Amino acid sequence: MTQDQLKQAVAQAAVDHILPHLDSKSIVGVGTGSTANFFIDALARHKADFDGAVASSEATAQRLKQHGIPVYDLNTVSELEFYVDGADETNEHLQLIKGGGAALTREKIVAAVAKTFICIADGSKLVPVLGAFPLPVEVIPMARSHVARQLVKLGGDPVYREGVLTDNGNIILDVHNLQIVDPVGLEAQINAIVGVVTNGLFAARPADLLLLGTGEGVKTLRR
Repeated sequence: MTQDQLKQAVAQAAVDHILPHLDSKSIVGVGTGSTANFFIDALARHKADFDGAVASSEATAQRLKQHGIPVYDLNTVSELEFYVDGADETNEHLQLIKGGGAALTREKIVAAVAKTFICIADGSKLVPVLGAFPLPVEVIPMARSHVARQLVKLGGDPVYREGVLTDNGNIILDVHNLQIVDPVGLEAQINAIVGVVTNGLFAARPADLLLLGTGEGVKTLRR
């Protein structure tokens, strides 16, 4: 199977998982990226079975609206039963690196509200130790140099993602050469640096369910 076929398979598996739990009042949290886009396309076939969605980025909101799915501001929603999103890396504990699409802050906010966070990914994203994928850090622009110096002290090699502004108007530093053996601790350390909005480690709030696309079918891992 191609990578896109694996992504389509896990996207459909996520729809199949959540559909029995949806009703006319349900609002679904939806992530950002290529795998999340396959989920949106699969979910749209059932748009009559739920109320609408909360989007983790402007790009996701636009894709949902193109399918005729109502998009709600998170501030108007009291609860989310599900948040479905992809990942750039995951370990066996369902701790993730996210932010390749620069939507990490909004993704982390929506994940925090959701009762169940479902991660959908192809098998290549499962790794024994996080960090081969550079860790994105969203930073207030005026703090870029300060934050970079602090990230170097933590053992990383931060690289400014040129030409990219987040939906929040901030910049991204991608931190290379990390072997993240304590994801929860490092997430807290980086978030404590003045000028950091948040970083792409989803460890304090990991996924609850991982649907992993493999050549032998979709595998389900639970936390």
